[in-house]
Amino acid sequence: MEDKDTRKKQVLLRLSPSLWKELAAWAADEFRSINGQIEYLLNECVKQRRRSREKAREENTSGDSGIDIQ
Repeated sequence: MEDKDTRKKQVLLRLSPSLWKELAAWAADEFRSINGQIEYLLNECVKQRRRSREKAREENTSGDSGIDIQ
């Protein structure tokens, strides 16, 4: 039996018909189910957010404000 923490969580998601059609077409283009496409897109957004937060943190700790004083 799987541990509760390793099982995928279920989420009820309401989408407009037009968004559903767009996602369905996009999913078909990439040979994914609509659910798989939504999960893929969410994962990509989380990765992008994580990278941008790490980049911002690096810029803040580098000591370089990016302002040239002459």
